[in-house]
Parts: sequence; structure tokens; C-alpha cells
Amino acid sequence: MTDSPSRNAPRPLLRRPSDGELIDVAGVAHFFRLTSEQTGGRFAFEEFSLAPGTIGARPHVHEGHDEYFYVLEGELTLHTGDGEVTAGPGYLLAATRGTPHGFRNEGPATARALCLYTPAGYENYFRDVHAAVSAGAEATDQLLAEFRSRYRTSSYPPPGASI
Repeated sequence: MTDSPSRNAPRPLLRRPSDGELIDVAGVAHFFRLTSEQTGGRFAFEEFSLAPGTIGARPHVHEGHDEYFYVLEGELTLHTGDGEVTAGPGYLLAATRGTPHGFRNEGPATARALCLYTPAGYENYFRDVHAAVSAGAEATDQLLAEFRSRYRTSSYPPPGASI
């Protein structure tokens, strides 16, 4: 028996600042630093930015994963299910499964934030939308709802519901 580590032991993954996958969707630059492919499906991590006046995501609900938003620069207007709040650097929104959320940039400067997904996989939604738009589709609410439904996500409030 030996105390030395196995040659097949898991190793940490170091990512350089430029390492990742950039997916531009409807004016939001999603820079995925970690995806399902790197984490065995456990976790995805992105840095995103959006210009003033850009809607990041209309209110919606995820049933298959949790999202955590952390504002780095600028301001995001965050939908919380109970209303909206303007969030600047240091604000954190935990949008766990089943909780309505959304975001946009109503501020005067570009906003940058981090988004963490657990489990990973929702990055495929952004890949799908990007591929459809690149092929000539328009990013309408209907198209986005169709793609969201593939990833256990729905609009909030649901069509026809009263709040």
C-alpha cells in the first residue's frame, strides 16, 4: 500500500481570464467560464454584461436548476416575484427553483454580473437561442418561451394568470 496520490485522482481546473465560451443572446454577452462539460454537470459559471436599456430576461421560473446573480459593475433592475429592486455592485440574488425572477439594465452604464447555475445545463438554452438567431430567427417572446420549455423553464406569470 502507498500513501501517494493516484495518477487518476481528480485535479482542479484552472481557467485563465480568456478561457470560456462567449454566447451573445439578444444583446446580452454571456461568457461561460465553466459549463456542464467541465464540471460533470454539477455547476455552470458565467460572467455576463448588458448595455443600458437592455432586457436580460423577462420574469420567468426555473423548475430544474437554481441561479445565483452577483452584480459586479453598474446596476441591474431585478424582478423578485414581489416587485423589482435596483441592485448595484455587491448585491446577490438567489433565484432558487420555483422562484420568479428576471433582470434588465435601466442604468446609465453597462452592467456586469456573475451568474452561477446548479446543476449545469442551462447554458444549452443560450446555445440553442444563439444558433436559432444566427440562422435567421428573430428572438421573439414566443421563440424564447419555446426554448425555455425545453429546459423546465416557464414565463412568469403564466399566460392567462392574474397576479
